[in-house]
Amino acid sequence: MELAGIDITKEPMEVGPTTHYVMGGIRVDPESQMSTVPGLFAAGEAGAGLHGANRLGGNSLSDLLVFGKRAGEYAASFVNEKGLGDIDPEEIHKAEQEALDPLKRQYQSTTLNPYKLQFELQDLLQDKVGIIRQKDTLEEAHKEIDELAKKAELVAVSGDRQFNPGWHTALDLKHLLTVAKACACSALARKESRGAHSRVDFPDKETGHWAKHTIGLRKGEDGKMEIVETPILEIPEKLQKIIEEQG
Repeated sequence: MELAGIDITKEPMEVGPTTHYVMGGIRVDPESQMSTVPGLFAAGEAGAGLHGANRLGGNSLSDLLVFGKRAGEYAASFVNEKGLGDIDPEEIHKAEQEALDPLKRQYQSTTLNPYKLQFELQDLLQDKVGIIRQKDTLEEAHKEIDELAKKAELVAVSGDRQFNPGWHTALDLKHLLTVAKACACSALARKESRGAHSRVDFPDKETGHWAKHTIGLRKGEDGKMEIVETPILEIPEKLQKIIEEQG
């Protein structure tokens, strides 16, 4: 069989796992979809808690429709009731400067490239926070993510603000690193295997202490990541009945 002039029966094909879905996400109220930051709402794949330890295939579109509707309605209600609130010009200026920093730094051939840093983070998570996890590699990932975070503060991009994907990547790095740190911290803290989380050093599911949620929080001026454990809420009686009926 040939495809674009290549005999694909003779060419090797690489097959490997890839990230398809995140079971975690931003912690939100199940009714309003508002996060712990007043006025910040999240829905769809960004909102956490719906799927637990693993995900049922084909649910992503229904997630978006159901919880997107809730988020939109409650966001509109929140603004109508609370208004936009006080806006601190200093905070706006600070955010603006932070966003423009990569453009202001002088770009040279030896400058740290945001794409390169993103690729390093991808390789790190694939190798040490991937499908199969264990204590030593997770601890190594912790330190390496922190090192990448320091580098991310120094990235520079060429060009201007128009149609500049390099700049967009530089802006994304802070958030990519936050998610990576939360994932590594949670994986190291959870000493069991459950759903899509597999620890070779703790291969069994533990239904006592670890039957709970693990939440990563940034605290303090240094933004240190801390893990907080919260209990899993009981399934409401009406939903339990539906589950039993569907059996």
